[in-house]
Amino acid sequence: MHYPLIHASDLIDNPSPRCPCLIVLDTSASMSGSPIAQLNSGLQQFISELNADEVAACSVELAVLTAGSRVQQALPFTTAMHLESCAPFSASGLTPLGEAVTRGLDMLEQRKAEYRQNGVAYYQPWLVVISDGAPTDHWQAAAQRARSMAEQRKLVSLMVGVNDADTQVLGQFSNRPALKLDGLKFAEFFQWLSASMSRVSASASTTASVVLPAVDGWASI
Repeated sequence: MHYPLIHASDLIDNPSPRCPCLIVLDTSASMSGSPIAQLNSGLQQFISELNADEVAACSVELAVLTAGSRVQQALPFTTAMHLESCAPFSASGLTPLGEAVTRGLDMLEQRKAEYRQNGVAYYQPWLVVISDGAPTDHWQAAAQRARSMAEQRKLVSLMVGVNDADTQVLGQFSNRPALKLDGLKFAEFFQWLSASMSRVSASASTTASVVLPAVDGWASI
């Protein structure tokens, strides 16, 4: 699917502070069937809910990378107000999460540089990784980079494990433990993520700490 809305004037036409949210989705073969269907539905709901919040629609920029047979950019950074849907994903192949996270962090760094070049303020970026397994590539350097950025408060790194995911490995990509999705509650998770984005984008300061909603509606505690 082509997304024609990324153009230089977007940061000039819409001076709202940005909250970049990059989502890495495990689309390996083990996600086939109900998991990938629920994931597709949940992400679509996420986009709809962001657009229902006028402030979040102007501030949240969403990008999506998939890690299946290979790493692919499913969506470049796009302000929610310009986004109606994302092409559905299919499941196949292995799980190159290390490569996907490295590429995602590079994309976030590039986007932050574009904000600075255009004088646009931004909130702490989010990296969200959803996986039902463990990386099948060389992932340690990517994990250390993401964890270090999170420890320095340069990144919110959220790892979400599905089904039999290796949450011990996923947790190494963050300064906080990976959370386990309760069953296939993708809808509840994306509702929570939308509410979190709304709270962040409504904050009066781009550097202030924001109290996020409780995760008990979707996480297996």
